Amino acid sequence: MKTFFNQLFDYNFFCNKKLIAYCNELDSVPVKSKELFSHVLNAHHIWNARLREEKSAFNVFDIHEPNTWEEIHYENQRATFDITSHTDNFEKRISYESSEGRLFANTIQDVLFHIINHSAHHRGQILMDLRQNGIEPLALDYIFYKR
Repeated sequence: MKTFFNQLFDYNFFCNKKLIAYCNELDSVPVKSKELFSHVLNAHHIWNARLREEKSAFNVFDIHEPNTWEEIHYENQRATFDITSHTDNFEKRISYESSEGRLFANTIQDVLFHIINHSAHHRGQILMDLRQNGIEPLALDYIFYKR
């Protein structure tokens, strides 16, 4: 499982890093794209904090300026690799409180996969938003990464 998640998070890191660099080259990042990518960063940070049984420094819908994305992204990635490196039982259930204050429990592997899937989902929305704003989107498909 460690190898599997490390590969997925390498892909996630690669895509986010490319998207950050691309957006930092633009004259202006569309508002919706800024909101969506901030949400991706926030959610990743929040899930890392839950896995570590810590309090997150971010709220779900905090907005970050593109020039701060790289630092937040790097810290998210570093924290996730620390989590995967020190996890021996990915089927262990963790309890946490949702942003709405409800209590839930999920396995570590479910949470880690959710981070990847959530990020990919919103990156797709960002790429669509860029296109709708006349900006050619990047190709960030997994198979392109693996090639």
